[in-house]
Amino acid sequence: MRFVLMIVMLAFAGSVQLHAQAPGAPAGNVENGKKLFVNRACFQCHGYVGQGGQAGARLTQRNFSWNYFVSYIRKPSGQMVPYTAKVLPEQEVADIYAWIKSLPPPPAVNTIPALKDLK
Repeated sequence: MRFVLMIVMLAFAGSVQLHAQAPGAPAGNVENGKKLFVNRACFQCHGYVGQGGQAGARLTQRNFSWNYFVSYIRKPSGQMVPYTAKVLPEQEVADIYAWIKSLPPPPAVNTIPALKDLK
């Protein structure tokens, strides 16, 4: 089912999205970054859409630079294992970065019916 959904989404996507995220950052492929985020198991700690979890920080809507992102992936200070350039080449890092930066912000709490009525 996921495979069929992915094919349909790619068919409607049309062109591949390429973004230069920051000065000095290579152009990143958003669609490839989305695939790599799952294939490289980033989702296991950071959630499927970068929302964070018990083991990984929230990645969405954080204002981190390309240099900070690469540095942290290569030499993390927390529980995260380091991803060397052999394991995760710079272009793949750029693709993941482009995908994370392309994610829309979450909805405002007061627009979510189940949360709006909580006091």
